[in-house]
Amino acid sequence: MPGALKQWPTWPEFTKGNGENEKAFAQYKKDIADQYGEHALRQSWLKVCTKLESLTDEIGEKGTSMIPTLSYDEIRDLSPEKRAQLQGVGCFVVRGVVDRPTADEWFQEAKAYVADNKSSITGWPEETPFVLKVYWSPTQLAARTHPNHLALQRELNSWWHDGSNSTSPDPLSYADAIRIRPPKVPFFGLGPHIDAGSLARWVDPAYRNVYRKIWEGKPEEHDPYDLELRKDANQAIFGGSAHSSVFRAYQGWTALTEAGPREGSLLLYPDVQTVVAYLLLRPFFQPPEDESDVMDATKWTFDVSSTWFPGTWRHDSQMLSPSSHPHLRLQSCMVNIPTMYPGDTVWWHCDMCHAVEVEHDGENDASVVYIAATPTTPTNARYIKAQLDDFLAGRAPEDFKSSGSNESAYKGFLGEKSILSGEEGRRAMGFGLAV
Repeated sequence: MPGALKQWPTWPEFTKGNGENEKAFAQYKKDIADQYGEHALRQSWLKVCTKLESLTDEIGEKGTSMIPTLSYDEIRDLSPEKRAQLQGVGCFVVRGVVDRPTADEWFQEAKAYVADNKSSITGWPEETPFVLKVYWSPTQLAARTHPNHLALQRELNSWWHDGSNSTSPDPLSYADAIRIRPPKVPFFGLGPHIDAGSLARWVDPAYRNVYRKIWEGKPEEHDPYDLELRKDANQAIFGGSAHSSVFRAYQGWTALTEAGPREGSLLLYPDVQTVVAYLLLRPFFQPPEDESDVMDATKWTFDVSSTWFPGTWRHDSQMLSPSSHPHLRLQSCMVNIPTMYPGDTVWWHCDMCHAVEVEHDGENDASVVYIAATPTTPTNARYIKAQLDDFLAGRAPEDFKSSGSNESAYKGFLGEKSILSGEEGRRAMGFGLAV
């Protein structure tokens, strides 16, 4: 099948035996069941599993072609029908956001910044660090505040709706790391997962309410773009470095180099509504004893007594595996994104399952800047305002404090001089931001 992994990596499988099992976890399930009822949860379970039968067949057949590709000019002038299609699949590549000569120059500047400060820079994984704990290099600041990038972020933020008038699509610049991944080094650290919290989706009252239609037995009515509900969710209620403190409408990579399949690239599960519904319902149902009946959703038993949430650890991202989430058919449905070129971007909804390829069989570094579409919400504005103080001091931002770096002493650190787009870029960085 086009775009699926030819061989499934030895990513971990998640079982109750290796899971996080606390007595309170069963109560979280019981609270939801008491509020919405077994009948509604079972109704959703059967609807979602039925939908997955056709969805997984479609993804398995189409593979990478499920992920739309557009030019920067195209996404700035979308028809309502095209926008609805992109919202439905929840992921897409936007090419040419930055021209290639500029992106090439940024990559060379990033490599020089890292080389000049090598003794001070750490990263992940520890044995061969390539996700570098660098946040304020001229490359990252220029990419985040490039006028095309800000315009694209504003467009993506505008796809969310909020009747409270307390939010805005105006983009805020959330500082994240940079990746320079060398070839021929396998990496198993990012198997299928979903960010923006894990157990918090079931526990935090506001976050739980985001998915109320799923709990009510009407998963087809779940709106993944309701910012009025989402803006108040506490996705970091349990803490942990894997949980972002801000709401990112779309996560994103901005390519500094070319990279395609089997070159350390990204894998996506191209669906935003059904997969998250399945993930949320899965802890309430136990599989049949006969393994041959596992794919028959009617044979699963409703049970809120178990303390296990499959693939869920409080302080980590939400994990998924073929055995813990069988109806997702992950081995067929985690598909490669199209080949990326310098200046291209790829975006995926904050509830989307994604992974990073284990192998990088190419010949060159695969480098991206992590840049999300982050709207202006009260919570986001408070974080960015505090992040500004960190930036001016050269400190790592709050979500990455453990890195302990002080880039103001780095060779090549330019501070505010690296910000593009004038006042718009400065506002995205937090200057003059009202909180």
